[in-house]
Amino acid sequence: MNPALPCPGLPPDSAQPTQPPAPLLLRLRLQRPGFVLDVDVQLPGRGVTALFGPSGCGKTSLLRAIAGLERAQGRVQIGSQLWQDDACGQWLPTHQRQLGYVFQEASLFPHLDVRGNIEYGRKRQPPGRRMASLEPVVQLLGLQPLLARAPQTLSGGERQRVAIARALAASPRVLLMDEPLAALDGARKAEVLPYLERLQRELDIPVLYVSHAPEEVARLASHLVLLQEGRVTGQGSPAQLMTRADLPLAHGDAAAALVLGQVQAWDAADQLLSVAFDGGLLHLACGLARPPGQAVRLRVLARDVSLARCPPADSTILNTIAAHIQALAPEAPGQVMVTLQAGTTRLLARITQRSCRNLGLAVGQAVFAQVKSVALAD
Repeated sequence: MNPALPCPGLPPDSAQPTQPPAPLLLRLRLQRPGFVLDVDVQLPGRGVTALFGPSGCGKTSLLRAIAGLERAQGRVQIGSQLWQDDACGQWLPTHQRQLGYVFQEASLFPHLDVRGNIEYGRKRQPPGRRMASLEPVVQLLGLQPLLARAPQTLSGGERQRVAIARALAASPRVLLMDEPLAALDGARKAEVLPYLERLQRELDIPVLYVSHAPEEVARLASHLVLLQEGRVTGQGSPAQLMTRADLPLAHGDAAAALVLGQVQAWDAADQLLSVAFDGGLLHLACGLARPPGQAVRLRVLARDVSLARCPPADSTILNTIAAHIQALAPEAPGQVMVTLQAGTTRLLARITQRSCRNLGLAVGQAVFAQVKSVALAD
């Protein structure tokens, strides 16, 4: 890591143009009794890449292989740093790999206060690579009021933020996060998520984020890798993969579309945010004003979308989007998942088989999607 940077992964203050970050090259094979991890991917050198899939699909094994905690065969190259290449006998042990690792449990040192725990991460690096100050990391994660506190006095969300700060203080070239919210309840997750969003926006290093929660992927990921039984079944933008009928994310109760738009207006009287996207306009109840023109992500659950052949009238549903049917796929017993195209944006609608038959729905048909509920994903 360039020691001139004020904080690991934070871009320099200079407005001078920089080269695009070099990608991560991962070619790894790990075989155990009854399981084979076989991955060959090139990932973005900046932003949050979510590794998503069911339990046992190889997400954590891949992270551990990247870190050198599991001895897989193949190649690991992080930008210009070659950590492993079995073809030429290159292998760096974990302590020589410039990485930060955040586990499900924070595992802070109980005999050190918050500042001491973060400082421990900084001291792991040789002097030439150490951060000049912990302040940028402390500010990034909102830890100023907690620095003198003992870990035992912190909430679960606060402990996890300290664990992330400790990992960043080690000046990592890549940050590995293994389901960092899995051990937290809903309130503590809501506390930590805004800080993870700041990592997505402000860090200038790649973050590999293991999750099996679609709502976390929608909110945090700029790139998505789907894993199934140790193999990559798809990768690309979350907005595209979440609505592909041939992939598991587009099915089940949590199936949802990710809509990328811009704030058009804020109605303070009705606490209503209007967001324009290339397929139309969506309105959502929101207690916090957003400035016009701000880019936002919206998550639209398939179960909250109904379909009509004609524009509905006199309805309590504010959002009606003109769309075309792109695909029809059997869902749970008696249900159909409909993939819709509105502009370049895809939506999903989960409807009953009877409704599909009664309306005579078919691929290519023009319909009106009624969106009952919309949620901000950022």
